[in-house]
Amino acid sequence: MSFLRRRKAPVNPAPRDSDHEAEEEEEKKEKKGKKVKWKSGDGEKIKKWSCLDSCCWFVGFVCSIWWFLLFLYNAMPASFPQYVAEAITGPLPDPPGVKLRKEGLTVNHPVVFVPGIVTGGLELWEGRQCADGLFRKRLWGGTFGELYKRPLCWVEHMSLDNETGLDRPGIRVRPVSGLVAADYFAPGYFVWAVLIANLARIGYEEKNMYMAAYDWRISFQNTEKGLSFYASFDQVRDRALSRIKNNIELMVATNGGKKVVVIPHSMGVLYFLHFMKWVEAPAPMGGGGGSDWCAKHIKAVMNIGGPFLGVPKSVSGLFSIEARDIAVARAFAPGFLDKDLFGLQTLEHLMRMTRTWDSTMSMIPKGGDTIWGGLDWSPDVYYNCSAKKHRNNDTYSAFQNDKENLEFMKNANYGRLISFGKDIAELHSSKLERLDFRGALKGRNLANTSNCDVWTEYHEMGVEGIKAVADYKAYTADSVLDLLHFVAPKMMKRGDAHFSYGIADNLDDQKYKHYKYWSNPLETTLPNAPDMEIYSMYGVGIPTERAYVYKLTPQSDCHIPFQIDTSADGGNEDSCLRDGVYSSDGDETVPVLSAGFMCAKGWRGRTRFNPSGIHTYIREYDHAPPANLLEGRGTQSGAHVDILGNFALIEDIIRVAAGASGEDLGGDRVHSDIFKWSEKINLKL
Repeated sequence: MSFLRRRKAPVNPAPRDSDHEAEEEEEKKEKKGKKVKWKSGDGEKIKKWSCLDSCCWFVGFVCSIWWFLLFLYNAMPASFPQYVAEAITGPLPDPPGVKLRKEGLTVNHPVVFVPGIVTGGLELWEGRQCADGLFRKRLWGGTFGELYKRPLCWVEHMSLDNETGLDRPGIRVRPVSGLVAADYFAPGYFVWAVLIANLARIGYEEKNMYMAAYDWRISFQNTEKGLSFYASFDQVRDRALSRIKNNIELMVATNGGKKVVVIPHSMGVLYFLHFMKWVEAPAPMGGGGGSDWCAKHIKAVMNIGGPFLGVPKSVSGLFSIEARDIAVARAFAPGFLDKDLFGLQTLEHLMRMTRTWDSTMSMIPKGGDTIWGGLDWSPDVYYNCSAKKHRNNDTYSAFQNDKENLEFMKNANYGRLISFGKDIAELHSSKLERLDFRGALKGRNLANTSNCDVWTEYHEMGVEGIKAVADYKAYTADSVLDLLHFVAPKMMKRGDAHFSYGIADNLDDQKYKHYKYWSNPLETTLPNAPDMEIYSMYGVGIPTERAYVYKLTPQSDCHIPFQIDTSADGGNEDSCLRDGVYSSDGDETVPVLSAGFMCAKGWRGRTRFNPSGIHTYIREYDHAPPANLLEGRGTQSGAHVDILGNFALIEDIIRVAAGASGEDLGGDRVHSDIFKWSEKINLKL
């Protein structure tokens, strides 16, 4: 077997100094995480530390910390957050319900809540194949899980018919009923929950509280029965107005004849204004309650954050599906909401959906240039947008004299709701050269729309129509209506059948008996109920969107051609022009001018809009941010939704529900210049 040779084991040579150095260097690198070794049958291999490893390690670390903190949160005593907060800020004040219960206040008048746009939950009752398994699941409100799982299906079911403004074939989305419809918008994000909890502390429960839920997407009259201008598309809807009427009558009857206190919020203010005219009007257009129905059933209407005269924010939303926050996000991360990143035209899908929601047109500014100002003036021009405020005990004035006002605001033209370019926003009207867009030709499509994910009306405008809009340069409240008719004719055709935005010359004219005028306080009268009270309750001290600087976007086949110019700034910290948006005083959504004018002047005393002389009160709440994170969204917030957790507002509501009047509350409480601004508006009363 000489051919078989035994292989000898290799003899390791004596280690050299250089080998020791190499091993030490390799050990250092391994300790630093730059290389990883493992052994296999073929010897040693070396793996380099990649970015993927770093990302996985980071995600794992974050998840571990998150679960650990979640465990601690669920394990800690319920009183621990309050203990920490009191250790930092001192003893916390009693919630309003606890405080007023100690004073002896108890249940008195039944309470009706009227939610606004967006905050009410909607659930699916009938859907397309892509919505299998979602029967009676929330499509709006709650966790929004379906939005992330199947976004296009969600958009399809949340959209209404673009011709009728009613249900699309094969789809039925309906409002959630009961107090849970709008107590929380999403888990942990309260809407009415804090107010409901405080009312419960003085004895209220569901038998004397009622949430007037309705489908906030459709026009007000259509919440009763779908009435489109296409007769063949009429639909029996939710009878929401009849439900409100019947429930109020039931609550009055079962609570010893005590009238209800109605608390509308945001768009719910306009909805209930519509209801008060509907319930008086004869059937079939109205509820047939008679002219004294409100006097018999309503003690007070306590409007919170009411956009009585509309909001400029609605114009930017309908025009380019933008507001300040979306515009800033687009500027910070270009393409984030466009097809460039996700493969979806996100903004175009949202525009297509929201333009089918007829209720959004109820918040287009009302009163035209008379209320909102013209090219060179506006009643609310003097406002300091910096963080520094000058205060006294009961009133707030942004400045001490007009000379200082003019120093800061000399270039602010709030009356120009839309300006194409900062220079146009600041230019005197005598130097403006504008081309009228109303006669511009449309119909020449953009180069190629076959690759667009979603159709919008901008695809039919063509290059000439888009250019004509920009060449008009500046739009006031009057011309904004013409602009929206030009860029969104189908939407505005539906809107014209349900809403109006003017000022009535003669309220005795029979045309004002039509429901399209009922939600415009300048074209309708308050009920004949002299003992009823109307409150306007809203936050102040927060810069609120008032006018916009726009630019044309680069020509594209699919994108929306108009965009807020976030590069437009006022140049100093006191300027009200930031990120392409002019701001005025308000609650971050509704300007003071819209929320306060009717109770400050339009309805004050016996006027043609308030023939029975209903008492009106303004209750303003000066915004104060939360002192620390443990305070949540704050107990002194004046923000549009967060104000529903404002302790001072809740206390006012509970006192009125317990029987107090406006005079008992101290009458008006004003921090803004609403009375001064109202006097500048030349309106026939």
